[in-house]
Amino acid sequence: MPERLAHHAMVTAAWSGLDAAQVWDTHVHLLGAGSEADGAWVNPDMTSVAHPFEFVHFKLYANAACADGPGETLAASYLARLVALHEVFPSGARLLLLAMDYFHDETGNRVPARTMFHVSNAYAQRAAAQHPQRLEWSASIHPYRPDCVTALEWAAAHGARAVKWIPSMLGIDPASARCDRFYEALARLGVPLITHGGEEHPLEGSASPALNNPLALRRALDHGVRVVIAHCASAGGAIDTDRGPNGPEVENFTLFARLMDEPRFHGKLFGDLAAVTEESRVGPVLARIVRARDWHGRLLNGSDYPLPGYMPAFSLRRLADAGFLSTDEAQVLREIRTYNPLLFDFVLKRHLAVDGERLPSAVFETAHFFGGHRANRAP
Repeated sequence: MPERLAHHAMVTAAWSGLDAAQVWDTHVHLLGAGSEADGAWVNPDMTSVAHPFEFVHFKLYANAACADGPGETLAASYLARLVALHEVFPSGARLLLLAMDYFHDETGNRVPARTMFHVSNAYAQRAAAQHPQRLEWSASIHPYRPDCVTALEWAAAHGARAVKWIPSMLGIDPASARCDRFYEALARLGVPLITHGGEEHPLEGSASPALNNPLALRRALDHGVRVVIAHCASAGGAIDTDRGPNGPEVENFTLFARLMDEPRFHGKLFGDLAAVTEESRVGPVLARIVRARDWHGRLLNGSDYPLPGYMPAFSLRRLADAGFLSTDEAQVLREIRTYNPLLFDFVLKRHLAVDGERLPSAVFETAHFFGGHRANRAP
């Protein structure tokens, strides 16, 4: 990155008032296509032209990370690129790497054929341990697994900061009683759950998108689990089950807002900002997030890397036209993005404004939510 961008006034201003040691990006994906024994695996359908939708999806994902693939070098090149991008961040800032479990059926058996990609807890832990000054990790454990509690206890003992789910991809119904023993263990161990809410890009063999209904997470909250709803459930719609199983379909963000505004969930329910500046989300939803002072203490910044590197997903022109950025700011961000999508995402969110209102420092200083830094213990 040219010095004029690395030390641009917008970058300097983005760090003003922040304690870098408290700045964690809480939503960073891992990827690899090596053997399952290595702990990173991609479904062969994702790399076969016989499955064009999956093939293109994977190619775009890998391209956004500038990673070699598919092949045995994908995991290493992906991680090396990620760490190199983070080198421009001040000492103390960290990334939270997300593992991803297999799809499991209702009896708790893994189903590789319905799994988009898998990143094991052991691999995520090892990746974080290679760069302990920059990386933390989050486990992913399917709650229907017979060994789910044992797996969670291992993860917590080895430095996992959270558990990550995408219910529609993993085949999890968060409102099911089958999750209760796992919720009890999460609450007992104090491990938060970061779970997707709202629309997820459908893939062949994926489960029902209804599993991403934010209202389904009441069960976890009622068990005392701290829940982070990814993306603030800011895409798509779901059945308003508060009005019965055949209730009307409403925006997922409306359901998220309903939960956030329930007094009994204050201190338990949170939202992350991964992908909220994506072109499809620019408008009233993003404006509400920036203006929502009563939510700001419960919002956590995350990039959804490698998504910021996927150029068509973001429109700086639209952000500027909608008044979230000035034209000059958009131009600088456009240049930064060509070199460093992680820095782009951070600087963009630090400069978002709605009628002079900006996201406060607390949204970016997220380390306290996960208990601050501690060493990742080796397996």
